[in-house]
Amino acid sequence: MKVLKLSAQGLPQSWISLEQAVIHYASDEVRWESGAEIAVFRGGTNAITGLQSRIAINSIIGTRGVPRINPFEMRPGLTNAKLFARDRNVCAYCGQHFHETDLTREHIKPFAQKGVDTWMNVVTACKPCNHRKSHRTPEQANMPLLYTPYVPSLWEDFILRNRRILADQMEFLMAHVPRSSRLLD
Repeated sequence: MKVLKLSAQGLPQSWISLEQAVIHYASDEVRWESGAEIAVFRGGTNAITGLQSRIAINSIIGTRGVPRINPFEMRPGLTNAKLFARDRNVCAYCGQHFHETDLTREHIKPFAQKGVDTWMNVVTACKPCNHRKSHRTPEQANMPLLYTPYVPSLWEDFILRNRRILADQMEFLMAHVPRSSRLLD
């Protein structure tokens, strides 16, 4: 289970473990919290009060400090898992839905024609379609794209990089996703 760590201004910073969240709470770096309480850590007993220390962790925390991520300069890393999630495991050529093990990263303009490995030049393809297209462009192979590629926003990237997002975390992130996002389909 991960905690969504935000800047004090509400910009996503990272997915952190419960243990990392405890450190932020104990260091008094949490400025605000949202979402549900997802864990409670108990410590030692105070010699003076006789009370046991307790830190409750929420699913979303806003922390002190200057954000390390500038959303206007952010370029999300391209991985097959995030690509397949962006494209909803749907082949860009035949339109069929596949399991991840049956999908490939397909370059619209192939490396053989000086294509590059960027979000705007890749789509999800099933293995038979990728093989059939080979080292040609979609036009050369007479295989038109069924959807266009796009670079995920900061908010979409945080959704794409975590498979186990809690409902309140998803609600928070989806509220900031661009209306044109394929994740809203």
